Amino acid sequence: MHTLNRRAIGFAALLSALAGCVDAIGFLKLGGYFVAFMSGNSTQLAVGLAQHDVDRIVQLSSILLLFVGGTMLGALVGHGTSKGRGLRVLRLVAWLLACASLFHLAHWDFAAIILMVLAMGAENNVFQRDGDMVVGLTYMTGTLVKMGQKMAGALTGGDAWGWLPYGLLWLGLVAGATCGAALYGLFGLGSLWAAAAFAAAMMIYATLDRRVLTD
Repeated sequence: MHTLNRRAIGFAALLSALAGCVDAIGFLKLGGYFVAFMSGNSTQLAVGLAQHDVDRIVQLSSILLLFVGGTMLGALVGHGTSKGRGLRVLRLVAWLLACASLFHLAHWDFAAIILMVLAMGAENNVFQRDGDMVVGLTYMTGTLVKMGQKMAGALTGGDAWGWLPYGLLWLGLVAGATCGAALYGLFGLGSLWAAAAFAAAMMIYATLDRRVLTD
């Protein structure tokens, strides 16, 4: 995260907002399962295993496998030369969300959910360097840990504002999730259109200003 320029940090916060929006929509649609936050799903899977809840085990295992598959897909799309890598991944995310919206329109919500999970897995490859993530966009535990560490550093003579990029990333996800939940209350899974449109807008912006990506 500390290697990103200011434009890229702001762009990462907006992509985190996209992840929060999609995750909130998926969470409400699935009745308590996440499409982006796999730590929560992993804990719920463990509870299902302990309680021998077969339905929960099957559903959560499927989501986790799809998320890993989406991450692999994003990594493969971004594989090779670093030039334009993040933009290629972002295009994939935008297309997956657009297709998910179309599937909902056709009343194929099951397929829409699959594409949402794949998109969220893929999104974590937008900021990638030497095969590793520079910043995770769909989960905030590590981000909050880093924010707390940077705050402690500020109190002990370090960078007074080193925590701010992590705070912006967290704030982006929370703001996006709030919007996603509000939209779902109005439009149900049809609110995916708003997420797809936002992803497309981010893709267009990144095409026009490559400085928002680490390429």
